[in-house]
Amino acid sequence: MKRLIRWLVLLALSAIALQGVFVLRIAMMRFVDPESTTFQRSEIWRLATERHEVLWSQHWQPYERIAATLKRAVIASEDASFTDHGGVDWEAIEKAWERNQRAEARAEKLQAQLESQQQRRAANARPAPPRPAPVAKIVGGSTISQQLAKNLFLSGERSLARKGQEFVITFMLEALLDKKRILTIYLNNVEWGEGVFGAQAASRHYFRVDADQLSAMQAARLAVMLPAPKRFEKRPGSAYVSGRAATIVSRMSAVELP
Repeated sequence: MKRLIRWLVLLALSAIALQGVFVLRIAMMRFVDPESTTFQRSEIWRLATERHEVLWSQHWQPYERIAATLKRAVIASEDASFTDHGGVDWEAIEKAWERNQRAEARAEKLQAQLESQQQRRAANARPAPPRPAPVAKIVGGSTISQQLAKNLFLSGERSLARKGQEFVITFMLEALLDKKRILTIYLNNVEWGEGVFGAQAASRHYFRVDADQLSAMQAARLAVMLPAPKRFEKRPGSAYVSGRAATIVSRMSAVELP
């Protein structure tokens, strides 16, 4: 029993020490621009091991050198309440959970229909080629602060422990950094394609302009790509990107910047 208690105490002390490391690193970000994130380092490793090369494009830009159009577009697309919430938008999380529940219910219904059709075909001696099972499309309710917390320090695994740590780091970011600094770090490190990180690299890669020269539509197109940059990188001019970008442009005037 004493050994178990000792291990539990050591585990608790290690967890507290880890939180202290996060606090110190975030506090330094008030004055020092982070050179890389955990997500970026994992991407470097993936590219090096899978493709035996490292494709990398990133150039830090201060807040004033990033177009207001991009700031507005990203907030309108990713986190409309960015300047109002304390790091977590509980209403958005609740809505995302409800959407995911409906998506899972639809997927289960389609799966049941598919199995029924296969059983009827089997009974009539007319086997049908196998079809992939319907998959529910999962949507998230993460704020910009939460996305930054995950990208800076955490892995991409899905677990309650990682999500809990994400919440803790998010509140640290909000307590130690102002909204302008959070948005600056986010826009300089977020992925916009394979090996393309940050607003300046994305602006040059897709439009051959600097980050402070983006038009409203160009900025909106970049904002559309954020949930799945590697997928949209292959078709940046698709009908979906264009339509979604037009919607974002219409919302940008209502966005409050930090």
